[in-house]
Amino acid sequence: MPELPEVETVRRGLAPVMEGVRIERAEARRPDLRWPLPRDMAARLTGQTVLRLRRRSKYILADLSGGESLLIHLGMSGRMLISQAGRRSAPGVFAHAHPTPQKHDHVVLDMAGGVRITFNDPRRFGAMDLAPTAEIERHKLLAGLGPEPLGNAFDEPYLVARLKGRNTPVKAALLDQRVVAGLGNIYVCEALYRAGIAPARKAGRIGAARAAGLVPVIRAVLTEAIDAGGSSLRDYRQADGELGYFQHAFRVYGREGGACTTPGCTGTVRRIVQSGRSSFYCPRCQR
Repeated sequence: MPELPEVETVRRGLAPVMEGVRIERAEARRPDLRWPLPRDMAARLTGQTVLRLRRRSKYILADLSGGESLLIHLGMSGRMLISQAGRRSAPGVFAHAHPTPQKHDHVVLDMAGGVRITFNDPRRFGAMDLAPTAEIERHKLLAGLGPEPLGNAFDEPYLVARLKGRNTPVKAALLDQRVVAGLGNIYVCEALYRAGIAPARKAGRIGAARAAGLVPVIRAVLTEAIDAGGSSLRDYRQADGELGYFQHAFRVYGREGGACTTPGCTGTVRRIVQSGRSSFYCPRCQR
C-alpha cells in the first residue's frame, strides 16, 4: 500500500492541474470502491473549483469551493492518472489524448482546460468520500491521527514522550498512526536502520537521546523518498504514470541476506516478521 512519500508524490503531481481549476464534469462509473461512494458524488463534484490540494497522512484532500472536501485514499492499487488532449509535449504537460475508459477506471474528473483525472483501481481497496471542509479533520478516517512526521508538531520532545514507557516494539510504536501519521513499513525499516535501533527493541527501553535522534532520521528518509518520487513496489505509479525510484536507495528493506551497507560493518541483513509484516535489519548495527 502506498506510504506517505508515494501519496505526497501523487499530490504534487496533481496540484498543478487541479488547484484553482473547475471540475466541469465528474463521473462515477460504479457505486462503490472499498466502501460505497458518497451519495450523488458526481453531481456534488461537478461545477466545483478545487481551492487546495493537500495531504493528511496517506490521504489526499481536495478542498472545494462549495465548502466540501473530497477525501481520496489510493488503497493497494489505486492510481490517479492525468491526461490532457490536444497539446504538444512540454515540461509538466501530458500530451497524449484522453484514453478510452478502461475496466478499472472508476471515477473520472474532467477539469476546465481539457485535463482529465482518472482514478483507476483494479483491486478496489481505495476509497473516496465527501465531507464539509470545516469538519474534515473529524472524519472517521482522520480523527485520532498523530502529527505529520514532516510537520512542526513532530519534534524530539514529542517522540520521546510518546515512546516512554511503551512495552511494544519500537517498530510497532512508529507504525501506530496515533503516534505519528503516515509512516509505513518500508520507511520505518529504513529509519530504524539509519538510527541503529533494532526493530524488536521495546520502545520504552530506548534512551531519550536515541529516541530524539529518530526524528531527524525519519524526516530525512521521507524527504529523500519524496524527492525520488516514492518507491515503485507492485502497483504504485506517480500521477504521470512514471515509476518512483527510492527503492534503488533502500539500505536495508528487501535486502535479506545481503551485506550491511554501513562502512566497516561485516553484518548480514536479516528478516523477521512482526505483526505479519517483514522487518529488515542488521543485527550488528542495530541494537
